[in-house]
Amino acid sequence: MRLREWTIAVALAGALGAAAAARQMPATTGEQGGVASIQPAELRNYLSYISSDDLNGRETFSEGLGLAAAYIADHLREWHVKPAGDDGLYLQRVIVQGVKSTSHSTLTVTVNGRTRTFKDGDGIELPKNVGRKRTLTADDIEFLGYGLDAPLAKHDDYAGHDVKGKVVVWLGAKGPSGLDQQLYRRALSGRNRFATEQADAVAAIGAELPRRGDVGRDVTPRGLPEADFTTVQRLDHTIAPNVTANDDFFTFLFSGAPTSYAALEAKADKGEPLPSFRLTGVTLTFTLDDDYQVVRTRYTHNVVGIIEGSDPSLKDTYVAFGAHYDHVGYAQGDVVKGDKGPERLGAVGRVTKGHEDDRIWNGADDDGSGTVTLLGIARAFALGPKPKRSLLFVWHAGEEEGLWGSRFFVDHPEVPLTKIVAQLNMDMVGRNRDNKASESNTLYIVGSDRISTELHNINVRADQAMKPPLTLDYEMNDPTDLEQVYYRSDHYSYAAEDIPIIFFTTGLHPDYHANTDSIEKIQFDKMARIGQLIYDTGWRVANLDHAPVRDNKGPRAGKGFSGLLPMGAAAGKGQ
Repeated sequence: MRLREWTIAVALAGALGAAAAARQMPATTGEQGGVASIQPAELRNYLSYISSDDLNGRETFSEGLGLAAAYIADHLREWHVKPAGDDGLYLQRVIVQGVKSTSHSTLTVTVNGRTRTFKDGDGIELPKNVGRKRTLTADDIEFLGYGLDAPLAKHDDYAGHDVKGKVVVWLGAKGPSGLDQQLYRRALSGRNRFATEQADAVAAIGAELPRRGDVGRDVTPRGLPEADFTTVQRLDHTIAPNVTANDDFFTFLFSGAPTSYAALEAKADKGEPLPSFRLTGVTLTFTLDDDYQVVRTRYTHNVVGIIEGSDPSLKDTYVAFGAHYDHVGYAQGDVVKGDKGPERLGAVGRVTKGHEDDRIWNGADDDGSGTVTLLGIARAFALGPKPKRSLLFVWHAGEEEGLWGSRFFVDHPEVPLTKIVAQLNMDMVGRNRDNKASESNTLYIVGSDRISTELHNINVRADQAMKPPLTLDYEMNDPTDLEQVYYRSDHYSYAAEDIPIIFFTTGLHPDYHANTDSIEKIQFDKMARIGQLIYDTGWRVANLDHAPVRDNKGPRAGKGFSGLLPMGAAAGKGQ
């Protein structure tokens, strides 16, 4: 029988001292809500607990994360926010599965009537998770040179090529000559995913990349069975095949091409320009057939609450607000000294020089700032006037592990996904990018225009109504952004389901994933204003008589952009 949240709160608080937890719970009875109630002092109070040493860095599966969940749930209960987790509680159990995969998958290649079949692990390699069993046949295959979209480096193999519904093939693991390997590391290693996730190819086949330690492999907790991959998602998803292949495969694939594989490989090895062409007379048949065995199961929790809307016909639709409340924990082993820069401990974080004795990554900004700003927004709505639509609040677990909480939520939603009209996500909203004083009024906006132009304009108008407005910067939304932030936080789990999103962040700084990301560096005045903007944006969306129109025009607001975007006749005027 599952414990109730108040039992969890009492038990966990007792483990670290009931007084420490209790002193962070101010009385709010009789206080007023609304946008003006989101104030720096309130947010500071919440963060003083969420980022304290008592929570030991809020690592997924830890007691500290359980304490944070209980703290959030207790506040929601005090404000009479409706529980929306499992069994009428605030907690939604996130099931994290370690899976062993046995592959029977193959790729059959036909070139001008000649056919060969390559097994997974013999000439080709597929990811350990290929999704549901299915067969995909394609005869529209585009060779796109290095398969690299790098306009800032004046290299774009996709220029002039629409690969939607096609198979993309590329060569050259290191990319073209002169490309900064470190600067473009993410783009180079993610070429298959770029083809299928961003360019809408049905499959991608690329050269084998150099292996980098345990990157991309399952990390097995001590004493638990070894798994091939870890996932929170259903195993019957349709996943586009992302294939890496060896010389034997490519020699056959290009056997009828205008340029031989040997010639192409020689050019790629030297970083010379590669041609692009269609592989005619070629048919590819992907037989995706893996057997999965769940060998371990672990649990963490999302925290979920709902504030019911005031309109009888609109209250069954939702504006969702989100943040992740986990961080990376604390140092459990020896600090390893690097040759350059800060001290390093494993792969999870940095121990800054001069702070070697501080072994807890408190995560005040990442994402303590988003966690408590979301609390402030929830309180403002709970104690203030109610908009027409209902409001869904989700504190996601396991974002640092790979968007676990949000990916689980969209697979197992507590409300129908079709009823969510927008999702507003906040992650690291309490500092200035790179600690620059010139960034004191700057907020970075990502994804607002990609699915719904109308949602973008609603956010702009909400900012224009602030006195004074924040400076909205769209640099991280630019398609040339090397960090590809749009795909890297919880909002993307919703965007992948065609739900319009906005991601709010103030950007990275030297304390990112370091043990010096602490509360005294948070700019609470700025954070409160960001919370007020997100509140007002949500308020406007929640009072629209229609859902923000999904025109799916993609990123147009980028570096140097500001203001409104033109909307088609089908879209409303926003608010």
